[in-house]
Amino acid sequence: MEKEQLNVIGQKIYEGNPKLYEIVDFLNKSLKHKNLIFGMAIKDNKQVITIYEE
Repeated sequence: MEKEQLNVIGQKIYEGNPKLYEIVDFLNKSLKHKNLIFGMAIKDNKQVITIYEE
């Protein structure tokens, strides 16, 4: 089985916002047909949003 390769096309670090995950969820649902995936992680008490392209 071949692994899918995701390309990072952008990344931004934000100060903590408890509602940011809702925006990421909205973007994933709205732009899935464009082969874009939005990820969110917490690093050093900041939120990191990464945009991936399939």
